[in-house]
Amino acid sequence: MPFRLKPHKPYSFFIEHTERSGSKLFADQLHEQLASETHRPIVLVCIGSDRSTGDSLGPLVGTFLEEKMVRNLHVYGTLTKPVHALNLVETLHEIQTRFHRPLIIAIDACLGRLSSVGYVFFSEGPLAPGAGVQKELPSVGEYNIKAVVNVSGFMEMMILQNTRLHLVYELARFVTAGFVEFDSRIGNIHHEEAAFTRLRQSRDESKS
Repeated sequence: MPFRLKPHKPYSFFIEHTERSGSKLFADQLHEQLASETHRPIVLVCIGSDRSTGDSLGPLVGTFLEEKMVRNLHVYGTLTKPVHALNLVETLHEIQTRFHRPLIIAIDACLGRLSSVGYVFFSEGPLAPGAGVQKELPSVGEYNIKAVVNVSGFMEMMILQNTRLHLVYELARFVTAGFVEFDSRIGNIHHEEAAFTRLRQSRDESKS
């Protein structure tokens, strides 16, 4: 069952990817936390590399979202153009240059306890990419999403390289489905706002 921490800062939520209607519950949490921020450009930074099976979750999510042609989310990091240690700083600079006050959500794979494998964590606060494999990279995002792909331990780079693609693929599909649903809800919000604006303008014109 999904478990929601008691409301407080920082926000945190996690859910197992096999949970029934899990993607909808995940989308519900995205909507609950971010609906008030949809006037800002929402940018997903999907971090990882297809050179390592366990680290390919981010690029898979980015690729799946591109294929779904989401309209209200800006996606960085795909199998074709991954965002990784070598270009992360450059990518973040590009985002800050291109968008005004972007709301960045970082998405990455991670290692954890055996009991956490297969879970997706959605938390408020920046992601520290590379921390699990002893790399120093800039923190990313106002929110972060981490999917636990394997058990942490000795030689974690080797663990990531020997992680089952099936689990990574299923986790990526789960995260993608949640964002596709959220993207649709953002579209509805924008449509309602536009309709309200037109109605208000019409009333103002009728009064003049």
